[in-house]
Amino acid sequence: MASKVQKDAAEALDGLLFDGMSIMSGGFGLCGIPENLIAAIREHGVKDLTVISNNCGIDGFGLGILLESGQIRKMVSSYVGENKLFEQLYLSGRLELEFNPQGTLAERIRAGGAGIPAFFTKTGVGTLVAEGKEVREFDGETYVMERGLTADLAIVKAYSGDVEGNLIYRKTARNFNPMMATAGRTTVVEVEKLVAVGELDKDSIHTPGIFVDRLFQGARFEKRIERVTTRPREAKVAA
Repeated sequence: MASKVQKDAAEALDGLLFDGMSIMSGGFGLCGIPENLIAAIREHGVKDLTVISNNCGIDGFGLGILLESGQIRKMVSSYVGENKLFEQLYLSGRLELEFNPQGTLAERIRAGGAGIPAFFTKTGVGTLVAEGKEVREFDGETYVMERGLTADLAIVKAYSGDVEGNLIYRKTARNFNPMMATAGRTTVVEVEKLVAVGELDKDSIHTPGIFVDRLFQGARFEKRIERVTTRPREAKVAA
């Protein structure tokens, strides 16, 4: 069996990118995003992308750099409030947007990865979210049908992984990454630490290696914060 381990993001994406494809990108805000893979996609120049991600980064970082380069045609997201360029592109008709309640987006991805084509939820009933969708009553309650989501490619960030693709995420950086790892027709992962088989605690593995096609150890992680909010230092009281 060929090794899943690649030397860098460009090699990990080799032969996988094509115009008009769909890509799931893990992360929540800038937490747990696959920084190196996003940069490699920009460098490649693939265009007309449909990107499924909680949000689209910020101006100048994360998925925001793919907006700047004009590579994204459509976003499937739940929050878009941190990106001025996103707003400009959407309002001018140059960017399509499929908006989802956040829990619904997560469940659509989980369902897609589990092979579930659709499910019913109360979230969004009676709102714009339900327009054009099947609505059905169960036990006297109204539900709207949502379709499961899959993508041509899932790009994922994990804290550590072994050479067979077993993954462990770190705290809130886990977010959308585990379900996206199951829902991509091909899943490529960047990790901070790459170890040999057996070095990960088996009871701590979040994503089994069977879902991972390629992985590599990232060269650099900025781990930016969207907004840094601090309190003023309290003045020292003289003894």
